[in-house]
Amino acid sequence: MSWFRPRVLDMLQDYNRQRLMRDVGAGITVGVVALPLAMAFAIASGLKPEAGLFTAIIAGLLISVLGGSPVQIGGPAGAFIVIVYGIVERYGLANLIIATALSGIFLFAMGFFRLGTLIRFIPIAVVIGFTNGIAVLIGVSQLKEFLGLQITSMPADFFGVLSVLANNLHTMNEIAFLLALGCLLLIVAWQFLLPLAALHMPWLKRLAMIPGSVVALVVATIVVSVWHLPVETVGSRFGGIPSTLPNLVWPDFSWATVKFLFIPASTLAMLGAIESLLCARVADGMMDTKRHNPNQELMAQGIANFVTPFFGGMPATGTIARTVTNIKNGGNSPIAGVVHALTLLVIVLVAAPLAKHIPLAAMAAILMFVAWNMGEWREFWHLRHYRLPYRITLLGVFILTVMFDLTVAVEVGLVAACLTFIYRISNLSRSERVEIKTPEEGIATYRLYGALFFGAVNLIESIQDELPAKVLVLDIKNVIYMDTSGIDAMQDLARACTKNHVQLLLCGLIHQPKDIAYRSGLIGRVGENHLYPDMHSGIEAALQIARGSTT
Repeated sequence: MSWFRPRVLDMLQDYNRQRLMRDVGAGITVGVVALPLAMAFAIASGLKPEAGLFTAIIAGLLISVLGGSPVQIGGPAGAFIVIVYGIVERYGLANLIIATALSGIFLFAMGFFRLGTLIRFIPIAVVIGFTNGIAVLIGVSQLKEFLGLQITSMPADFFGVLSVLANNLHTMNEIAFLLALGCLLLIVAWQFLLPLAALHMPWLKRLAMIPGSVVALVVATIVVSVWHLPVETVGSRFGGIPSTLPNLVWPDFSWATVKFLFIPASTLAMLGAIESLLCARVADGMMDTKRHNPNQELMAQGIANFVTPFFGGMPATGTIARTVTNIKNGGNSPIAGVVHALTLLVIVLVAAPLAKHIPLAAMAAILMFVAWNMGEWREFWHLRHYRLPYRITLLGVFILTVMFDLTVAVEVGLVAACLTFIYRISNLSRSERVEIKTPEEGIATYRLYGALFFGAVNLIESIQDELPAKVLVLDIKNVIYMDTSGIDAMQDLARACTKNHVQLLLCGLIHQPKDIAYRSGLIGRVGENHLYPDMHSGIEAALQIARGSTT
C-alpha cells in the first residue's frame, strides 16, 4: 500500500499534547467558520442547507484522514455552486448524486495513475479567468436573496438570470435588502477595520479572531427573531435543518441519463482537482513542513466525493479560506480537520433548532463577500503588463465562464494556452548560418537552437530547400528537445542529401535528441562516421570532404 499513504500517518509519528491542543483550538475555530459557509453554499446550489453541513462533516473528515496535505480543510466550495445548480436544474437531485459519485471515481483514478502533478500545468491565465468568472456568477446568483425578490424558480444560464431579476425588481423586499446590506457592511468592517482598531486597542485582538461571517449571521438572526421582521429564513423556506445524522440514500436514476452525466461529472472532478491542489500549494507556502502529496490528495478527494452524496451531501474539495484559517489558528496536522468535522457534527446535533431563524438575506451577504474575496480582480488591472495572448486567454475564459459554460471556458482556455505556448516556443527555436573562416565552395553550415518539434520543422525545411553542392554541417548542440515530427523532418533532410549526393554531418548531438536520433534510425542513415562532438571538428571534416581528401 505504498501507493496509498495518508499524510496523517507521517504527521502522528512525533505528535504530542502541545500539538494536540493547537489542533483542537484551530479545528473548533474552523468548524465555526465553516458553519455559515456550508449552509450558504448548499442553498445557493439549489439544495437544502443540511446538504452543505453533511458535506462539511463527512467529506471534511475523510479528506483530513485520508488526504495528502497535513492542514487542508475539505468541504463544499463556492466554485461548485454554478455547476451543481445547473445539474440540479437540468437532471434533478438523484442525478446530482450520481454525477458527484462519478466525479469521485474520476478523482481517485487521477490520483491512482499519478496525474496529480499534471494539474500544475494548467496555465495561470486559465485558472484566474474561470475563478473570476465563477465569482461573478456567485455574486449574481445571490441578488435574488440579497434584494428579497419574490421569485419561485431561477434559470441556470447567466442571461436568463439577469432577465428574471430585471423582470421581478418590483417585488423587492426593502427590509431584506437593508438586512443583507447591513450584514455585508458588518462583515467588511469586521474584516478590515477591526484589525486596524486592534493596533491601538489590544483588547480588540481577541474579538477580531471571531470570523465576521459568524458575527453577521448571529446578529442578523437575533434581529429577525426579536423584531419578527418579514424576511425569509431557513425555517420558512426549508423547515429548518434536521438534528440527526444523515441516512444512506440510494437514488432512483435511469441508466439512460447516466451517459449525459459524464461531462458534468468530469467538470466537477477537474474543478475539484484544481481547487484542492491549488489550496494545498497555498498551504505548503504557509507551513514549514513536508510538501503535500498531490496524488494522495486526489485519491482522498475521490473517496470523499464518492461517499458523501449517498449521505445527503454535495461535491467537496479543498477550501482555501478554511485552510488558511486553520493554519493561522495553529493547525499543524490532519487532526485539526477531524476536530473541525466533529465540531460541525456537535453543532448539528445540539443547535439545529436554532438554525431555522437564520435569514436567507444574511446568507446572501456572506456569499457576496465570499465571491468578492474569491476573485483576483487586480489581475484585470495588471493585464496591461502582459502580452496579447495572455490577455486574450484570461479574458476569453472569464467571458465564456460567465456567459456560457465553465467546461467550454476551460477547454477553450487550454486550447488557446497550448496554441500560445506552441507559437512562443516555435519563435524561440531558430537556425543561423555560420560562416567558415576559410570558405570552401559547396559547404553550408548551420547552428540550430531551441526545440525541434512539430511547430518548428520549417527550420529544417528551409535548410532542405537550399542544399549545398557537397557538404551540409548541422550543429545541434543547442537543440534541447526533438519530437517525432522533428526527427521525421531530419529524416527527410537526410534522404534529400543522399539523393543530391550531399554529405550530411551532425555535430554536438547529446541527451534527448541523441536518444531519439538513434531510436528512429537517423544515425543509421547518416552514419556513425558523420557524427562529431562539436562544430569545429565538423567543419574540419567538411573541408577535407570538399577538398577530396576523404569520401
